Amino acid sequence: MSRAQISALVFGVGGFGALVAATTSNEWKVTTRASSVITATWVYQGLWMNCAGNALGSFHCRPHFTIFKVEGYIQACRGLMIAAVSLGFFGSIFALFGMKCTKVGGSEKAKAKIACLAGIVFILSGLCSMTGCSLYANKITTEFFDPLYVEQKYELGAALFIGWAGASLCIIGGVIFCFSISDNNKTPRMGYAYNGATSVMSSRTKYPGAGGDLKTTNPNPSKQFDKNAYV
Repeated sequence: MSRAQISALVFGVGGFGALVAATTSNEWKVTTRASSVITATWVYQGLWMNCAGNALGSFHCRPHFTIFKVEGYIQACRGLMIAAVSLGFFGSIFALFGMKCTKVGGSEKAKAKIACLAGIVFILSGLCSMTGCSLYANKITTEFFDPLYVEQKYELGAALFIGWAGASLCIIGGVIFCFSISDNNKTPRMGYAYNGATSVMSSRTKYPGAGGDLKTTNPNPSKQFDKNAYV
């Protein structure tokens, strides 16, 4: 069992879970603290819903009713995060098949290829999530520091940091999976040589006699002579 593959699986699956949490969260951007203190209300916006709450603890959320009226950067982030979650799911499946400790996936050579594929998929998943979160954060910061922007300004929400953390975990896990191929190639393999069946020599030796017949020698040659041979 390879410790590198186990750690890579932990990083990849943990990053995949963080991506799912970030995608479904409604805290991609929140209202600034200055306006919140005055009005005692908070506004949260995510990829799928807009939520508002007050100091009394009541919250109300409504989804985006139509796709065509949603801003372009939100639609782009939706696509990137959906792609990241999908790639993370398939990467987790490939990682399980490519693990040395599992009995599925074929030979060690086939498992090494599957593990490399899982690493590439995890890296792509992390890059998609990193791009989507960075695009959303860039829009927020641009509006926040724009002096001509007079509408409601927002700050970075917790979902963005969760998405960045999940993307980093997926990339780290994918890199470890890709480098695990070199560990498989360096693993020594025991070779067994077949020397053929060995025969057990009989205590009796054979020699060619007259007429081509093979005769056996008596282990006690002195017993071949009777008492008349000494007379």
